[in-house]
Amino acid sequence: MKLLQLRYVLEVHRHGNHISNTAEALHTSQPGISKHIQQIEAELGFEIFARKRNRIVGLTEAGREVVTIAKRVIGDIDNLKRLGEEISARDTGSLSIATTHTQARYVLPKVIERFIQRHPNVRLHLRQGNPTQICEMVESGETDLAIGTETMRNFPALVRLDCFELERIVIVKAGHPLLKIRKPTLHDVAAYPIITHDPAFSGRWKVMEAFQKVGIEPNIVFGAVDADVSKTYVELGMGIAVMTAISYDRRKDQGLRAIDASHLFKSSMLSISLRANSYLRNHTYDFLRMFTPKLTKDYVRDALEQQAEPAR
Repeated sequence: MKLLQLRYVLEVHRHGNHISNTAEALHTSQPGISKHIQQIEAELGFEIFARKRNRIVGLTEAGREVVTIAKRVIGDIDNLKRLGEEISARDTGSLSIATTHTQARYVLPKVIERFIQRHPNVRLHLRQGNPTQICEMVESGETDLAIGTETMRNFPALVRLDCFELERIVIVKAGHPLLKIRKPTLHDVAAYPIITHDPAFSGRWKVMEAFQKVGIEPNIVFGAVDADVSKTYVELGMGIAVMTAISYDRRKDQGLRAIDASHLFKSSMLSISLRANSYLRNHTYDFLRMFTPKLTKDYVRDALEQQAEPAR
């Protein structure tokens, strides 16, 4: 059994069970991938992939177990490589972060600035997506960690480290009638067209949930992909926006005003997600602690070990 065979199994599964897509992504041949999969199935004595007319349509029950074990094996091999890099080059390396626009724009700049000052020789890579997409990047090994709010599905292979809550506000133009109301209700907010996040973000769910609980059907103009886009359309007079408080800067957003909405909409939890079986280099631990002091090395190690234990 070869590691390459296990990698091909994982990649075919990750690419929707399409060998052609996998071959294209890996810049190799379809027959080569098919041959390696057939070889490992022959050695194991059972089929990993279910087939229909010689076409892969999914995983068999045993195949799902193979994928779980293969992820752990490949993850451990990658950890050994990282350990070697850590020992041979303690002050170099890379750190890849997947995050949402809001965090990249409003939360991370100061943290990254401090990190670069302390680790000038570490290559930093930033990838963006919605909360589910960024966790998929970590799960697949494309990035080392993800920073975002709640996801649309669970990621059992990841450890989620809660950092802090993000309270919500309502953004309006200066002089807007809502500013005259000391403590707006949901009915007050629903009287105006609302710009909120795309459905892939937890902010949209929490806003809609609040209205649904009291039987209000708000007029959602559209779901913006990020806070900056939302604020742009508020400035144009298209409506008001519901977003997290960190997205508003009184000095920069001079034509806008923020209204506390923590009593109307639930907050979101901002978390960092890591692979349960990952080996973290020292500069990664430094980044986590810079992001929030409670993520000490011991705290993070304990969380990783607790998550990984049942899989052994």
